[in-house]
Amino acid sequence: MNQSNTMFSSLQPARVWAHFATLCSVPRPSKDEAALRDGLLAWALARGLAAEVDTAGNLIVRKPATPGWEKSPGVVLQAHLDMVCQKNADSEHDFSYDPIIPECRDGWLVAEKTTLGADNGIGVALILAVLESDDIAHGPLEALLTVDEEAGMGGARGLVPGVLQGRLMLNLDTEDWGEFYLGCAGGLDVNVVRHSPAEPCPASYEGWRLTLQGLRGGHSGVDIHEERGNAIKLLVRTLHGLAAKFPLRLAKCKGGTARNALPREAEAIFALPAGLGQPLAEAVAGWEKTLRDELSGVDDGLRLLLGACAVSSVLPVAEQGVWLSSLHAAPHGVRRMSRRVPGVVETSNNLGMLDLGPNGGTCNFMVRSLVDCGGQALADEIISLWALSGTPALQDGHYPGWAPNPDSPLLKTCQEVYRRDFGTESKVQVIHAGLECGIIGAKYPGMDIVSFGPTIRGAHAPGERVEIASVERCWRLLTAILAELR
Repeated sequence: MNQSNTMFSSLQPARVWAHFATLCSVPRPSKDEAALRDGLLAWALARGLAAEVDTAGNLIVRKPATPGWEKSPGVVLQAHLDMVCQKNADSEHDFSYDPIIPECRDGWLVAEKTTLGADNGIGVALILAVLESDDIAHGPLEALLTVDEEAGMGGARGLVPGVLQGRLMLNLDTEDWGEFYLGCAGGLDVNVVRHSPAEPCPASYEGWRLTLQGLRGGHSGVDIHEERGNAIKLLVRTLHGLAAKFPLRLAKCKGGTARNALPREAEAIFALPAGLGQPLAEAVAGWEKTLRDELSGVDDGLRLLLGACAVSSVLPVAEQGVWLSSLHAAPHGVRRMSRRVPGVVETSNNLGMLDLGPNGGTCNFMVRSLVDCGGQALADEIISLWALSGTPALQDGHYPGWAPNPDSPLLKTCQEVYRRDFGTESKVQVIHAGLECGIIGAKYPGMDIVSFGPTIRGAHAPGERVEIASVERCWRLLTAILAELR
């Protein structure tokens, strides 16, 4: 499966980057990882490794212990195969077909107009490099490469108890070098559906398209505390304000493409009585200034673009009111900071996707929390808001958090190796994002789990990048930990 090119061949460790080059070349959106997984299965079998695809679609590869290490504790190396697929509006990239084209820049590997897939491709590449090696001492190894992590953790959910034999697990899906993660947030979705008959656009009305662009986006858990703009919320707020000033008839409103990514762009189509183009343009300019002022220093690229378009059907006035008022009132962002883990978000929510047309539509809220009751309370609040208008809002896809175990023997080993090999102390963290550790740990009670990874910035957004030097350090750390677990 390995391929190389001039850029990747110049990076170290070569073995890791060669595997990441393969991942960049094979499309792997969530729920469509089969081509990559089946290629890796064939690669593993060709190397004489025991490998199988389980009923959930996960790839499990087993590598025997180094001779003399057979009695060492079994270790599970875990990462996910899929990636979040986001691109800029001016990009023609097709994630179902085109390879990712990264470039080296100032010590980072970056994809300029798309996501890079370093989340979690670097973790996968590290694991493949261990499986490939014949010069690393280790006990019995199992690689668990899951599918569908980014779109609902379907692979981890479908993992059957009793398949894995190892009692220690190293998850390679976090994004700050020098930090060991020992806990993560759980999560759930609230999905809203509301439909109604469309109405014809009044004959005397003109159509307009309003697009909000230029936001940074990002990971809906890791970046939520930075108060970056949410394109859906900001556009709805603008439409709500315009509707209070003009007899606006809404036809469409759409934004966001992934439930776990902060929406960077959103677009609305609406109609106004003919002759209101100039005051509309002035009002939009005023809203752009207001929003840019509010987001100064956080999302300086925000733009509102207005242009004429055709409109044939619109939402009924009452339905338009329900959608704009409910979306405007719906929560988004940090609800509560943790009292137990200072500096970490406890509960948050992301309005990640909206698809509204003349006949109604759908939207999705992703709730995260370190405390299950806190996430449930926020989800109930969202459901109650929509219930005021008789709108169905259903909870779905709950997954548990990963409760920290500060007395973890595996953590102690990881810290000792880090201190010895890098001459400084590591940090222990809890992350406000969903890792598969909580789900896997619930299926395998007593499994000792620690997570770490290289430094990645901008995950789930175009411009995602990984620090090249931190990948080499992760490789050194991973192999040293395996050698210590004897």
